[in-house]
Amino acid sequence: MNLPPSTQPQTNRDARWKFLRDVLVFQLKMLLDNVRDFALMPISLVAALIDLVIRGEREGALFYRVLRWGSHSETVIDVYSAIEDHEKGDFRISPDYTVDGVIARLEGVLSREYEKGGTAASIKNAMDRAIDQLHAETGAAKDKTRDVVVRATDKLRETFNPKASGKD
Repeated sequence: MNLPPSTQPQTNRDARWKFLRDVLVFQLKMLLDNVRDFALMPISLVAALIDLVIRGEREGALFYRVLRWGSHSETVIDVYSAIEDHEKGDFRISPDYTVDGVIARLEGVLSREYEKGGTAASIKNAMDRAIDQLHAETGAAKDKTRDVVVRATDKLRETFNPKASGKD
């Protein structure tokens, strides 16, 4: 039994409007974030080229200044601020599987092979083994993610077409 709109609790309406506001603000912030990223790509490359040609106070000074500006602007935009008031959840990422962690791992393989005097073929094989190991280590997460997507898809099907799932 649904209540007429005039008798619905005010808190539901407030939550709905906060949600809609968060959606709109998130979209605006994503746009700003992407414009910033699009601008940072050529600016950081030009800064790096200038740093290579003109020696500054330290190696890469201009490039790192651009990175600091990018980091500061990321903090100012704060794309995900809408979830600060929500429960954090149990989703954790091991530092080994961040972009920096994977790159460091592959760089380590490359460095070790190079130091051993490896050929291009042996370096390629070592990199292939490292990537295969990463795939094996993240296989369980892939299966878990697939299961979540399948459950969500089934739930959406039930929501939009209850007769197809056998429920009336």
